[in-house]
Amino acid sequence: MTILDRYILKRYLITFSVMLMLFIPIGIMIHLAEQIGKMQDNEAPLNEVLVYLGNFSITIGNVLLPIFLFLSVIFFTSKLAGNTEIVAMLSSGISYNRFLRPYLIGASIVAVFMFVMGMFIVPNASIGFNEFQYKYLKKGRQDRVTDNIFNQLNEKDFLYVSRFEPSRDIGYNFTMEHFNDDNILEYKLSAAHIRWIPADSLYRLTSYVKRTLKGETEIVETKKRLDTVFQFKINDLTPVSYIAETKNLFELNEFIDNQKRKGASNINSYVLVKYKRWALPITAFILTFIAVAVSSQKKRGGMGVNLAFGILVAFVYIFFDRVFGTLAEQSGFSPFLAVIFPNLLFGILGFFLIQKAKR
Repeated sequence: MTILDRYILKRYLITFSVMLMLFIPIGIMIHLAEQIGKMQDNEAPLNEVLVYLGNFSITIGNVLLPIFLFLSVIFFTSKLAGNTEIVAMLSSGISYNRFLRPYLIGASIVAVFMFVMGMFIVPNASIGFNEFQYKYLKKGRQDRVTDNIFNQLNEKDFLYVSRFEPSRDIGYNFTMEHFNDDNILEYKLSAAHIRWIPADSLYRLTSYVKRTLKGETEIVETKKRLDTVFQFKINDLTPVSYIAETKNLFELNEFIDNQKRKGASNINSYVLVKYKRWALPITAFILTFIAVAVSSQKKRGGMGVNLAFGILVAFVYIFFDRVFGTLAEQSGFSPFLAVIFPNLLFGILGFFLIQKAKR
């Protein structure tokens, strides 16, 4: 690594780190100012608040990492251009591609950091972050899908609940169908209510009916109330809406496979989380090259023009990311395309801007 590489890479990493240390505490203070009233009203303990703020900084910081990186590259590259350092580098015979090499190294380091954060550190922080949100800041709101729940436990057992109340661990209009190896219905359970009794570690069914099919014979068993056990947990009926965010790389893959086998209706939202995690490190390269392309030339307006352009690009990127993410979650739009389209669009933009900067 040459002196030039070390010089630019040092500026790259230091500016990015300073940007994080400046803006994340500001974000914490703004968020705390907005939510302090709810925390006081719901009597959130101080120790839980402090842990929550730590989890908040990790969770939100991970989302904003590409934007911080983008603005920091624009900032220090504009300073290099303003001091005519880039002109001196290129005038000495260094090609523009060679000038980009330390930026590529820096983007690789940040991409690895983003990958480790997104796959392993953020999921653990997301557990406490979301639990605190629903316990103190969104008190009374549901964190689960609660209506018309279909679930496949395995290849033979299928569940249905018309409505589920997480606060009471009770489901209404419960149905369970069991099929044999020949995919023929063997028996069907139904109940007006299914309720988890934690003290006894069992389920209580009311207005219980079991229909067993043996050839052309149907055996009907009814009970006003039945206490029994099942192989599933009550939370398996409907996982929390943020469950995918709380799982690391390996747990998320296993969770998605299980949900696909069960026929989960909101599988797209889980797959979207997975693809976004993989795409996040790629954005480090795309935004780095766009930032270098727009800020490596000295402009009349100076750094202010470059930063204004950077903020505009950041908002457009977030807009596309949100729009296509919503389409994937609420319609049949492919989660893969929802993640790849914004990155592909900005990747093409970065390529053309780099070519223009070279000329």
